[in-house]
Amino acid sequence: MEKVVEMKGITKIFPGTVANDDVNFELLKGETHVLLGENGAGKTTLMNILYGLYQPEKGDIYVKGNKVSLTNPNDAIKLGIGMVHQHFMLVHNFTVTQNIVLGTEPKKGLSIDIEKAKRDVKEIADKYGFAIDPDAIIEDISVGQQQKVEILKALYRGADILILDEPTAVLTPQEIDELGVIINNLEKEGKSVILITHKLKEVMKMSDRVTIIRRGKVTGSVNTKETNIDELAELMVGRKVQLVVDKKEAQLKDVVLQIEDLYVKDSRGIEAVKGIDLTVHGGEILGIAGVDGNGQTEFIEALTGLRKPEKGKITLKGNDIYAKEPMDIINSGLAHIPEDRHKRGLILDYSLYENSILGSHRSEPFSKKGVMNYKNIREYCQKLIKEFDVRTPNDEVTAASLSGGNQQKLIVAREISKDPELLIASQPTRGVDVGAIEFIHKRLVGERDNGKAVLLVSLELDEILALSDRIAVMYDGHIVDVLDRKDANEQKLGILMAGGSLKDKEGEVSKVE
Repeated sequence: MEKVVEMKGITKIFPGTVANDDVNFELLKGETHVLLGENGAGKTTLMNILYGLYQPEKGDIYVKGNKVSLTNPNDAIKLGIGMVHQHFMLVHNFTVTQNIVLGTEPKKGLSIDIEKAKRDVKEIADKYGFAIDPDAIIEDISVGQQQKVEILKALYRGADILILDEPTAVLTPQEIDELGVIINNLEKEGKSVILITHKLKEVMKMSDRVTIIRRGKVTGSVNTKETNIDELAELMVGRKVQLVVDKKEAQLKDVVLQIEDLYVKDSRGIEAVKGIDLTVHGGEILGIAGVDGNGQTEFIEALTGLRKPEKGKITLKGNDIYAKEPMDIINSGLAHIPEDRHKRGLILDYSLYENSILGSHRSEPFSKKGVMNYKNIREYCQKLIKEFDVRTPNDEVTAASLSGGNQQKLIVAREISKDPELLIASQPTRGVDVGAIEFIHKRLVGERDNGKAVLLVSLELDEILALSDRIAVMYDGHIVDVLDRKDANEQKLGILMAGGSLKDKEGEVSKVE
């Protein structure tokens, strides 16, 4: 088959680290090729080189048989290469159409021909099986829809080679299936797709071949049909990985979190949480399952002081934390791994040592009477980096310079190390590789075994089923059911998540009103 991309001997060095070390990679016409590796392995760096964002220290790139020099993304786009980044680059108050044609708008005289733009967008969306409204405003559509806009943007600019960086990190199970259909449609049209990922299930489902990168070097390339999840995990991490969480029976303690009749509105003033009652005990992990957008975000924001609830009652170890300030809630014994690490978890321009004490920065031993003790702060940060295996050259680099998964590990390290009574973990392994998932899962179970209460919110059903002792399902702002883990399975949770109810033991389904 025809090679559409060949990268030979690519080496890229950043201060203190070799990101790519003599890497070879090839992509065939009409194939989906996965670049698999741990966080910080060098996958995104390699693809940023192919997209012209970085220039390698050495190595050659061939596109459709011709040796090319890619000095910026415009060079890549002219060669038919498009890239969808992990964190989308969209103008939030523009429509879908405006974002897709931005910079290449069709003109009628001196003005933009928006009607032609809409027709073009609809035509290309229909061709590849995208269900999307060209007039929708970006900030009003789901993350999955925003990703489709990014893919359409690349296709509109004539991409034959599409690079998708962690495309399933923020998608619901249904949206992942939709993405699989879109990728199949692209393949049928002769397009070639590179997926950067570390989600092994999706690798097996979506790809034709897999190239594994570990610590900047290629450790192997395999046909997907000839491998399995366990083998890929070992190639990726360099050791056998325990994919099943090992935990003993929960030992329930006293009630830590009590929520009564809680109502919360979203940013548009519409009720997102509608009368929730919930109790979380020490010594248990209570998982909250649900399709994204059913009130989980607003619920957690109300618990953590990031959003003022409308009414209800929230107590933490008997202390009233309803509508209190975030710092007061933290001081009451709550730690929070937020769902959006960039918006809520880190200050990207700050160093790792500054980020490592956020939320504790006013307390001893980190500060006294407003004077920061940087010796203590840096010693603490270095301890977290070592204990939680955060891959970084040092503690002085900015949080922005770390890979997404290593940013996540730093947040998990900081929050668990606060020794909270209640740990709220929202999407704790989003965008994290299989080795780090294993580690984070162990730490969450460790908190529970130490008698702490853990409230886990995840869109990953596998994660909810693996970690939870009880599972509450959210649908349309309500907790529709709470199941013991032994009574729960993917089918039952799927019914509840779609607004159904488990009417009787035979599993007869009826719709929740």
